[in-house]
Amino acid sequence: MSYKETRTVDLTPYSGPAGGQGSLKSVAEILTREHSLLTSGTLMMRQNKTHGFMCVSCAWAKPGKPHLFEYCENGAKATAWELTTKTVPDDLFATHTVSELRTWPDYNLEEVGRLTRPMRYDRASDKYVPCDWNEAFQAIGAALKAMDPEKVVLYSSGRTSLEASYMYGLFGRLYGTNNFPDSSNMCHESTSVALPESIGVPVGTVALDDFDHTDCIFFFGQNVGSNAPRMLHQLQDARSRGAEIITFNPLLERGLERFANPQSPTELIQNKGTVISTQYHQVRAGGDISAMFGICKAVIAAHDVAKKAGTRSPLDEAFLAEHTSDFEKFAKAARDYTWEELEAGSGLTRAALEDAAAAYMRSKATIGIYGMGLTQHRKGVEACQMVANLLLLRGNIGKKGAGICPVRGHSNVQGQRTVGITEKPALVPMDKLRELYHFEPPTKTGLNTVEVCEAMVKGDVQAFIGFGGNFVRAVPETVAIEDAWKQIPLSVQVSTKLNRSHLIFGEMAYMLPVIGRLEVDAQASGRQAVSVEDSTACIHGSRGMRKPLSPHLRSEPWIVAELAKATLGLNTVPWDDWVSDYAKVRDAIEATYPEMFKDFNKRLYTPGGFPRPIAARNRKWNTKSGKATFVTPVGLDENPDECGKNGSVFQLMTLRSNDQFNTTIYGFDDRFRGIKGTRMVVLINARDMARFGLSEGQKVTLSTFSKDNVSREVTGFQIHTYDIPDGCIGGYYPECNPLIPLWHHAERSKVPAAKSVPVVIKRADGEVARPAA
Repeated sequence: MSYKETRTVDLTPYSGPAGGQGSLKSVAEILTREHSLLTSGTLMMRQNKTHGFMCVSCAWAKPGKPHLFEYCENGAKATAWELTTKTVPDDLFATHTVSELRTWPDYNLEEVGRLTRPMRYDRASDKYVPCDWNEAFQAIGAALKAMDPEKVVLYSSGRTSLEASYMYGLFGRLYGTNNFPDSSNMCHESTSVALPESIGVPVGTVALDDFDHTDCIFFFGQNVGSNAPRMLHQLQDARSRGAEIITFNPLLERGLERFANPQSPTELIQNKGTVISTQYHQVRAGGDISAMFGICKAVIAAHDVAKKAGTRSPLDEAFLAEHTSDFEKFAKAARDYTWEELEAGSGLTRAALEDAAAAYMRSKATIGIYGMGLTQHRKGVEACQMVANLLLLRGNIGKKGAGICPVRGHSNVQGQRTVGITEKPALVPMDKLRELYHFEPPTKTGLNTVEVCEAMVKGDVQAFIGFGGNFVRAVPETVAIEDAWKQIPLSVQVSTKLNRSHLIFGEMAYMLPVIGRLEVDAQASGRQAVSVEDSTACIHGSRGMRKPLSPHLRSEPWIVAELAKATLGLNTVPWDDWVSDYAKVRDAIEATYPEMFKDFNKRLYTPGGFPRPIAARNRKWNTKSGKATFVTPVGLDENPDECGKNGSVFQLMTLRSNDQFNTTIYGFDDRFRGIKGTRMVVLINARDMARFGLSEGQKVTLSTFSKDNVSREVTGFQIHTYDIPDGCIGGYYPECNPLIPLWHHAERSKVPAAKSVPVVIKRADGEVARPAA
């Protein structure tokens, strides 16, 4: 089997809108490629619908009254990817050693097809060989019994259901560890740290119907066209009502410019679409705190003028007095920053920031949306809190049509945190676990993703169990992590498809193939349902629809239960009963979290999902002061690294294409950015190209600029002219992950600061590109 291939590279700008004809063509292509045109095409009619299945892609909300086609381009791709009829050939592992497979591109590893039987690594032959389930569990359980639980890592991706996540967390704590790194550690942990201090909850406050009542939406660092395309329906509807949409993003992202609804025959034929953003501000990477301070400064200045004139203030003074604390400290900071400082920090003009402020002051109800463009900076926590500060100025939390909306990227990453997948024991009701299962839960804080990587490098990890995902590709410092991982005694991957993380390990390695969420999960009591939580904190039931591809596949809850029994032996948890009927797991979740999951099973199929109680929606603030708190950042710079600012250093933003989901690459095209046939590009503006003596298509190497004496380089990029702020460049994730140092993370949340990595560009001769004198 050979995977040598030649792709034609085409870098022609794309003129079409998000959605529209381009979306339909892209979906048809992947359905055909995955041999699932008929199966997936039919099943997608049940996607994101009551009594159907919830998408395994993004976590955007599912409406109670869904569209006929309640899925987006990326959701369709994720469904086709999982429902592919291609399976790993029986002779793949017999023919190829692991060393050979390591040379394959990530895309080709996953394109082989679905894993269909459990496998173990045979060191003598350097190959994976089939094994039966009992053999795997007995070996894994015996190894875990002999290990220090505090050196065992239990990772889970955002695809894991609430039921499996609850069982997984309970298994780990019965075993004796809080080491539960997950997808959230790599994206929205900054939100989970920031918002409890600001408004008393770790999640957003916006419900889906708030979009029907808002008249202004602010976007910060979130690319809706690629990362949550179904939201474009709410944005298009809001624009049709005259709502203003104010966008702050370093790149002009097509989904925030224009959207043509593929479900509208007229828009599909015309392929023009609705203009989404009424203002679009290309803030520099890491300039969001400055930009938001600029908006706040303008609003507070208007307040000061109004007070002197005896006219109405643009601030919600009654709300500020009753519901907030520390406003005056924040207002003083906003007044004290000069416009010159704010312009330099944001890369925007005073006039642009005042235009945004004017739109905000015209609004009666404003929603603030943000994504990883805010969370993945050294001061990512403070950036999230600035969104809350901005909204609090005018009482835009806890009222209809308003609120804060962090957009979670993975389908259940928010939900698994809700039911106990966290390294922080203070966030888990340990007293309830103690009462229900009669054991003493571990109280030591566990390891998050960055800390797991640090422990690996030190040789302090003895076992890694991964439920989904592609950890080795997702994390920073890729080269060092791969080297360190080869020293880990035990690696277990619970997966649907082959990826790089299956091929990097130490002494023992197992691949355990799992039933996908979209497949029928039949247990002793019949067909089972699972549940997930969306970005608006609503819980949805999900039922698989297609027969599993192999009789050897097992469900996530079954795998957790068998791991627990093999490792723990007899205990007080009814693992077998839970596996036979997942409703009993939901009863256990309700018993552990009675306020959040009251009547869980009865409400499982509530149209649009049933909401978790979010106190801040009702203006109840579970903060230290008992009020919503203005948290004032200590400075404007979101990335005050030891690297400093150097004339040759660029700030690298890692990006996702519209042909990928996290580390899963569906293809090598990024339609919206006009990039076809490659992912090895460096996006740079024409001004910087001329200033640094670079040319279109030139081959270059990116090298991290750091004072830690560690060489981090990625070669094989080509320069491509693109509209991006001065001093900033863009490159794709995960290809650029080797450039991100482990220490380059958000200071309080440890989210990798992937949206502003200091790098230099090296020419083919190894010389650093420097600006002309």
